[in-house]
Amino acid sequence: MPRYEYRCRTCGDTFELSRPMAESSAPAACPSGHDDTVKLLSTVAVGGSASAPAPAPRAGGGGGGCCGGGCCG
Repeated sequence: MPRYEYRCRTCGDTFELSRPMAESSAPAACPSGHDDTVKLLSTVAVGGSASAPAPAPRAGGGGGGCCGGGCCG
């Protein structure tokens, strides 16, 4: 279940709630009982490795992208 971060406008506390995506916009009371809260935008961290080599360019063409891939006229 996704976790959403909220901030209470009354006391300033930040807290998280686990709830279904269908309820992500539903009102959330802070742990102190205040109802004036706002959902914060969360950043997503994506892990990975840079050890994989970049793909080689295609023969006879540019390096990809829209105009390099030949889709522009």
